[in-house]
Amino acid sequence: MYLRLKTLSVPAVLLSLFCSAAVYAQDAPATKAEVAALKSSIDAAQMNADNAWMLVSAALVLLMTGPGLALFYGGLVRKKNILGTMMQSFAMMGLITILWAIVGYSLAFAHGTSFIGGLDHIFLKGVGAAPGPYAATIPAQTFMVYQLMFAIITPALITGAFAERMKFSSMAVFLSLWSLIVYSPMAHMVWGVGGLLNAAGGMFPSLDFAGGTVVHITSGVSALVTALYLGKRIGYPHTQMTPHSLVLSFIGACLLWVGWFGFNAGSALNSGPLATSAFVNTHFAAAAAAFGWTIAEWIHNGKPTALGAIYRHVTGEAHPEGYRYQPTNVVFALFPPLDGRMKKADKRVAYSARAVKAFDAWAPSAPHEVTPMQSPAAVKEVA
Repeated sequence: MYLRLKTLSVPAVLLSLFCSAAVYAQDAPATKAEVAALKSSIDAAQMNADNAWMLVSAALVLLMTGPGLALFYGGLVRKKNILGTMMQSFAMMGLITILWAIVGYSLAFAHGTSFIGGLDHIFLKGVGAAPGPYAATIPAQTFMVYQLMFAIITPALITGAFAERMKFSSMAVFLSLWSLIVYSPMAHMVWGVGGLLNAAGGMFPSLDFAGGTVVHITSGVSALVTALYLGKRIGYPHTQMTPHSLVLSFIGACLLWVGWFGFNAGSALNSGPLATSAFVNTHFAAAAAAFGWTIAEWIHNGKPTALGAIYRHVTGEAHPEGYRYQPTNVVFALFPPLDGRMKKADKRVAYSARAVKAFDAWAPSAPHEVTPMQSPAAVKEVA
């Protein structure tokens, strides 16, 4: 009996070893294939998530121009000029889009000199569904259309400096040329690979997370120069130029608040933690700015005003950064209204619609910002 069991055990052991080897030989290739498929699924899921967020962000930024900025500016002008003022913002949505598709995007983000891009992407040539050099997890088309929304709202901001004071045809020619001569070269210098002010390899590195230089400084300086060139408004202050409807401006300001989440958080170019940081900073800074100005106005004048609150909240939106700790943004946004200069300002000028319209684009730009498109990795990838 013992010998029989021993005899039977030898074939059984050999059969077991053979089966184990066969199973292992079959499992090894299958495991590698499964790992590769899993990695591919993860990459696809990340791209889909990032792409979805960036498309939503692009829509939010467009929401800032129309109806946000159109309503905000439209409510601040006289009744007879409300449609003309709103049409200026709407016109930018159409006109700049055409220019961007023809040559604007290429001048901003194609390879070129340190001052301006080339013509590689003229008529959006080579801008397709594959990721480009500026964002690894979203299609180049998504990046292009997101940047288009910045190109639209920047000249639209300038219209507040000459509201009620420039013919529509003159405005269209002026801002079309401005978009090609000022905005696109500045976008290339700051964000474009090889740009003069690019944070990753530029001659004069400039950190810009969400348009502090490209959007706010360019539009602010241009608005100021335009207002100075046009000179004093005829009839002011003898002619009443009170805002037509602060209700419209209030609605526009609220839409700007919502849209700015796409403006700042979308500049992370993905749906990761950096986008969350910028999102939270945006909301905290806007709330602190509106609250700080309201309290200061309450102390100084005995009561707060809706115009002061919505105007200050708009300027507070320019403070957030993707890399700054949230309480810091609250402090930066909260204390500027309390610096004592408010007491020295002429009350009529400080709260007049004219001052708001002329200097709305002159919002404080936050320093120490950096965007993923300026990272050394992006430069290395292109190189």
